[in-house]
Amino acid sequence: MSDIPIRHHQSGSEPKTQKSEVSSEQKAQMEQAYQQMQRKLRINKMDEDIKHKIMVLSGKGGVGKSTVATGLALSLARKGMKVGIMDIDITGPNVPKMLGLEGTDLHVENGRIYPAIGAHGIKVISMAFLIEDPDKPVIWRGPIKLGAINQFIGDVEWGELDALIIDFPPGTSDEPLTVSQSLPTIDGVVIVTTPQEVALLDSRKSINFAKTISIPVIGVVENMSGYKINGHTEPNTKVGINGPSGGIIETTSDDEGNWSITLDIFKSGGGVNAAENLSVPFLGSLPFDPGIVRGGDDGVHRIVAEPDGDAAKAFDKIVEKVILTLEQPNSPTVRIS
Repeated sequence: MSDIPIRHHQSGSEPKTQKSEVSSEQKAQMEQAYQQMQRKLRINKMDEDIKHKIMVLSGKGGVGKSTVATGLALSLARKGMKVGIMDIDITGPNVPKMLGLEGTDLHVENGRIYPAIGAHGIKVISMAFLIEDPDKPVIWRGPIKLGAINQFIGDVEWGELDALIIDFPPGTSDEPLTVSQSLPTIDGVVIVTTPQEVALLDSRKSINFAKTISIPVIGVVENMSGYKINGHTEPNTKVGINGPSGGIIETTSDDEGNWSITLDIFKSGGGVNAAENLSVPFLGSLPFDPGIVRGGDDGVHRIVAEPDGDAAKAFDKIVEKVILTLEQPNSPTVRIS
């Protein structure tokens, strides 16, 4: 129905004018349109207030994508940056647990949601904060899921940030597409993979997704790259251990008797090969570290527990490359198109 006068011609009488009433359904539609307009304005403001926005994707599950996303955020924050992390994995949000923020109640004021604050001042928003029963699955159809994502983007009071890390569920489905459409100034995508050669197949999907929506690929991170064994023996002594393939791996201890051997438990080279084959940067490798698993379960990320450890150093090297790419005049320099 509309407010335009409708004229009915009746025999022997002058035309009469009838004005329709605004129905409750129309009022609801008008209110929804107004809210959408307001949210759009807030998203534009958010786009201006956040300097860099980085998507973290993986072609498949189980590669440690959320661990990497959280590590990137922590490493950036350790460099003095103001950082936020948005956990877009609606059905399996893990970031709050990894940061020890489970059970946190979000502050809401004037319709604005204020993020939880994690280690090193990281601002965190996740569906996990909104689920009453963590053991109950979130079974939402696409439109409801996408509506929640738009709320995360438009209704959260992020404030000014140097970087926002956006962690997605595995694959290249509705979530990254929705975010890329809502935030057109995404700086780029970081692809997380594992060392196996089969990782090339999954990485290709994520990189081709970036190609389709014209988002730059910042680079590939290879997670679970190798398990380091350290030991001590007599100085300058040859040491050998059985490798994963059954062969003997040898090294020689240094002048103080310390030795180190890295075991390629999941083979090696998948991330490097993926980057080379697809002509995108390789950002670096992260060690296979059982402490990362324990830290994720305990709510203390390895970077926080051991700020000078191998994992923290590996993340710092990766982040340095990410920052270098973002700060270039025409960053990122690599764009798939």
